Amino acid sequence: MRITDLLKKEGIELHGKPGTKQQTIDQITELMNKTGNLKDVKAYKKAVEKREEEGTTGIGDGIAIPHGKSSAVKYPGLAAMVIKEGTDYDSMDGKPTNLIFEIAVPENSNDEHLEMLSNLSMMLMDTNFRDNLLNAKDVDEFLNVINEKEQERFGEEELKKEDKDLDPIEKGIMDLNEKEMGLREVSAAQDAPRLLGVTACPTGIAHTYMAAEALTNTAAEKGIVMKVETNGSGGTKNKLTPEEIANADAIIVAADKKVDTARFNGKPVIQVPVKDGISRPEELIEEALSGQVPIFVSEGGTTVEFTGEKESVGRKIYKDLMNGVSNMLPFVIGGGILIAISFLLDDYSIDPSSYGSNTPVAAFFNTVGNGAFGFMLPVLAGYIAMSIADRPGFMPGFVGGFIARDGIIFTDGTVQASAAGVSGFLGALVAGFLCGYIVYGLEKLFDKLPDSLQGTRPTLLYPVFGLLLTGVCMIFIINPPVAWLNTALTNFLRSMGGTSKILLGAILGGMMAIDMGGPFNKAAYVFGTAMLADGQYDIMAAVMIGGMCPPIGIALASTFFKNRFTEAERQAGITNYIMGLCFITEGAIPFAASDPARVIPSCVLGSAVAGALSMAFGATLMAPHGGIFVFPVVGNPIMYVVALIVGSVVTMAALAVLKKPIKEESKVKATA
Repeated sequence: MRITDLLKKEGIELHGKPGTKQQTIDQITELMNKTGNLKDVKAYKKAVEKREEEGTTGIGDGIAIPHGKSSAVKYPGLAAMVIKEGTDYDSMDGKPTNLIFEIAVPENSNDEHLEMLSNLSMMLMDTNFRDNLLNAKDVDEFLNVINEKEQERFGEEELKKEDKDLDPIEKGIMDLNEKEMGLREVSAAQDAPRLLGVTACPTGIAHTYMAAEALTNTAAEKGIVMKVETNGSGGTKNKLTPEEIANADAIIVAADKKVDTARFNGKPVIQVPVKDGISRPEELIEEALSGQVPIFVSEGGTTVEFTGEKESVGRKIYKDLMNGVSNMLPFVIGGGILIAISFLLDDYSIDPSSYGSNTPVAAFFNTVGNGAFGFMLPVLAGYIAMSIADRPGFMPGFVGGFIARDGIIFTDGTVQASAAGVSGFLGALVAGFLCGYIVYGLEKLFDKLPDSLQGTRPTLLYPVFGLLLTGVCMIFIINPPVAWLNTALTNFLRSMGGTSKILLGAILGGMMAIDMGGPFNKAAYVFGTAMLADGQYDIMAAVMIGGMCPPIGIALASTFFKNRFTEAERQAGITNYIMGLCFITEGAIPFAASDPARVIPSCVLGSAVAGALSMAFGATLMAPHGGIFVFPVVGNPIMYVVALIVGSVVTMAALAVLKKPIKEESKVKATA
């Protein structure tokens, strides 16, 4: 099926308006509705938005490919929009997006949208093709550019043959990638090196095929025969055969998820992230031909996971921790906000000791909120363990978090919950990693069982032995000392004087702005949420305000010091008002990426000032997210707003001083 068969003139807009990501989705979905392919535009939009929640479809280089599969779609279709000024689409590279294709697929289709996605992704890698689309003067020229590119890639005769010989369903699910990737013949000498590749990304769509395209194109330019296997959402395509693997000189694996590498045992293998397959294919191919590639040794014939360059211990720990934190946050956010609302609605004078539950309405919010909040530590530990040992690790980790939360220890000759054994957030962290590696060890141990007993591992052996060892370790070994450490840390924070707390607020606020969603930001945020469980609500207040200042400060600077920013940056700056007020620090990333030496120090300074002032004013916050929407439940809200304004203005002033006025002609250019 040709892309131009699915793209109607009514579904093309060459003068789209920049705005927020949601506004962009609204615009292009309305275009899709004009094509007549939708039965219910609202239901289809929900499918698109649900897909975005799983991970952004802004694939970088100014491209976004939103898509939805829904019963609200009558016929497969495409819509396209050009936004020459660029728009903020939460792109993977943090840069503005100016070329958007939206795909609509009926519920009962056979994943033809995956074929369209892969074909579009590969075609859009061509810079000249993208430029021609962006500069098309009218819709007819836009369609003609796509038509010519399809003919160039697949051949007019082949396209006609496909249209003639295949029924509509077959056309929709036809795999053009297999032809393109694995079966391309290159005229080369008989002794030309033979290379193989495997590409895979977490979503299995755009980056998977873009990396494969980059590798095969570069190899062809060098006169090298290369075949690349793609592990996409539609399954494995161009699968490497045992004979091909045996005869290969080297293998390049560009993957960000588990792939079958045991089959490469004894072969030279390069392991890199999928983005390296896209951005530096020539370097990888030259390295593969150098003869210096290490020989890969599989671990007992099992599938090995790798995410690019050899994963350091620190990176592995960080990845496992973030898996726990990301799954914990919905419980913390939902529960924390409901608890905060219960205090807002309650009457303190009725019974100070039961504040938050004195009235029926307040009691409702408090009970439900505490119900969710109570799962915070078990979920954290469970998902850390799951990241280490996959599904078998979840249950022991979850129970380990429960034991840490309730303080279950051996005391007075019996096992019971005790205040002296509550190890809290630190205990749950230890439980997550401990249980994960306990189950991982059990997996290695039980792998030696006879084949007749292999089926009992996930249903009997892992749960029983994993839970037994978790209970013994947590109750008798981990909980007592970690509970003591947790109590000591809490008492230390409570004993900190005004000056010390102000310094702590400045440090945490500054950390939130250093990498805006990276390890420093996450470390400060995790610390803030951990302290919520111990009643240290002033720390969370300093953390959140530190994360709000960078986008707001940048928005102010782009408004009042326009000559420091390009036209595209000024337009993107407007959306940062909203993102900052909603505590979305990542809105500052495109600006930091384009000018890190000036933007990052300015943001860190403003956030540090805001965090320090929040502590100085004694502001508190029980909700770990929400921005201005949770300000009504902030302790000392008026001065908290003052701290936010001061920190944002400091960021603006620093940007005004550090950033120099740009030349007039550069203002029309998009953010680099």
